[in-house]
Parts: sequence; structure tokens; C-alpha cells
Amino acid sequence: MKLYFSFFLFFILPYFCQAQIDTTYIKPFYNKVSLRTYLSMRFISMEKETDGEIKNFMPNTPMSLGFGVSIKNTIIDLSYGHSLSFLKDDEKGKTKALDFQIHHYGKKFIIDLFIQKYHGFYTSDQSDKNIQLYPDLNIQQYGAFGQYVFNNKKFSYKAAFNQNERQLKSAGSFLLGGGAYFTKIGSDSSFVHKSQNSLRNFQFGVSGGYAYTWAINKRWFTSGSATMGVNFGTERINDFGKRKIEIYPTFFPRISVGYNKENWSLGLSYINNLIFSSFSGNDTNNIALSSGNLQIGYIWRLNSNPFVRNKKPD
Repeated sequence: MKLYFSFFLFFILPYFCQAQIDTTYIKPFYNKVSLRTYLSMRFISMEKETDGEIKNFMPNTPMSLGFGVSIKNTIIDLSYGHSLSFLKDDEKGKTKALDFQIHHYGKKFIIDLFIQKYHGFYTSDQSDKNIQLYPDLNIQQYGAFGQYVFNNKKFSYKAAFNQNERQLKSAGSFLLGGGAYFTKIGSDSSFVHKSQNSLRNFQFGVSGGYAYTWAINKRWFTSGSATMGVNFGTERINDFGKRKIEIYPTFFPRISVGYNKENWSLGLSYINNLIFSSFSGNDTNNIALSSGNLQIGYIWRLNSNPFVRNKKPD
């Protein structure tokens, strides 16, 4: 089922979301094939605040090295990553992680999907010392987030984060959308929330924000966006209408910096989706989850398809 959904998302959905662009602001790259290599760090972390005391629970997961190929920018986009395990710090314990993220930047719509399962965390002080291990702590999050880009004729998310087109002039856009998330947190004994060792939460809501790309010159650009919203949630989806509904704030920033030439590009991007699984106005029993990706990527564009042999003339 996941495979069919991914196929629809990337191969079918874009054709229903086509939009005309202002070519004085946006210019696509017309290369037939793009090869991509990247260093990526996907993550989920938890900040727990109890009676004014704040603890940050972090996973011990290293960066991964990945490779990808894109044919005609939108028709096929495949990638594969492999964890660089030798970069792990053994003092911070072991983390078992399954982290599947999709960040689709279309002309009119942006879509983010999160399937994350992490087991094993640690805490430390500001100098990254006094490390405490929580090997029994596990966090699961399943989420979907989407937004509409109003100024899609002049502003390009693709140019900022995929770099398969260029933002020729500085432009921005208002954003409107929302998301839905299911979270499950638990442990044998190290996690305690309201006298329990587990927490379940389902929430959904709306958000709005603004995105802007500054075209510094012909080659360099920097881009940033921020959305804030309100989610409504409870422990289980069946509890809506039966129990008290909680209200949670959300925040989703994105930042990118890049350099483009006709045949290659270099870029740095960072996204961080912040939601609360528990929230109170008096700063007690707050639990915030941050999930996202830090990525450094290099793109090499080709004018011919290296995967298809050209037929020799008779």
C-alpha cells in the first residue's frame, strides 16, 4: 500500500498540480538526467518540561551518504542512502531507527510525510557532557503535512530545496495548509508522564506562514520559510467528541542556501517540524517533538541519458 501511495504522490499527482510560471522569475533546468549525492541527517528528538525542568532527549544516529537520480526532474526521482555508522559516538548509547521521510515540493502544493520509529536516546548538558542513557525509551511518529503556495507563478520551492530550477528574481509567497499526526512514546521506567510510562496522541489542525527566496546574484541564493499553526488532539481518534480536546501550537521552519551553475549545483537545507504531544500554558508536563532533516547535496546534470544506449545508425 505504501508503494502505491508513493507512486501516486510522485508520478501521478504532479500532473494534476501543474501551474504556469513567470519565466522572468523562474527558469527550469532542461537537462534530461540529474545525478545527486548528499550527506543527510534525519532525526526526531524530544524536549520534556516538568515543573520548570527541561530535558532534551536525543538519538545517537550518524549522518548517511546517499545517491539519487532524477529523469526530466519530475517523471522519475529515486534515491538511496546508507548510514555512516563509524561516525557514532559510543558514549551516547545505541539507537535503533527507522526514519522514512518524503518532502515533495510542487508548484502549487508542498507535501511532507513522516514515518519514524526510534528506540534508545540520551541526554547531556550544554557542553555535551554528563551524558545519561535511556536505552528503553522509544518514540514513534506518523505524520502528514501539506500547504498551498499562493504566489506559485513567481516563487519556487523547487528552486530553493530541489534545485531543479532557478529563482531568477527574489520573490515570496503566503502559505496555507495543515497536518495530522499520531505519536506514541513509551519506556519501561525512564519516561514518566502523569504517573504513566507511556503517552499516545492524535492531533490535526491548520497552519499558515510565509516563504521567501532571496536571489543574491546569478549563482547564489538563500531561502527561508516559517509556518505556525494550531492543532486539536486527544489520546485516540475515537475520543473526539467524548473527551476533552487539547490544543497544541505547531511550528515548521525551513532554510536553504545554494549555488547553481548550468551543469551542477551545491546546496544546504534544513527543515524542523515542531509539534507538542502534551502542552499546558503553565509550563508543566510539556512534551515537544522535533523532526526533520539536515542535508548537504551536490547535483550533476547531464544533457543525455546514460541509462539508455543510443542506437547506432544503419
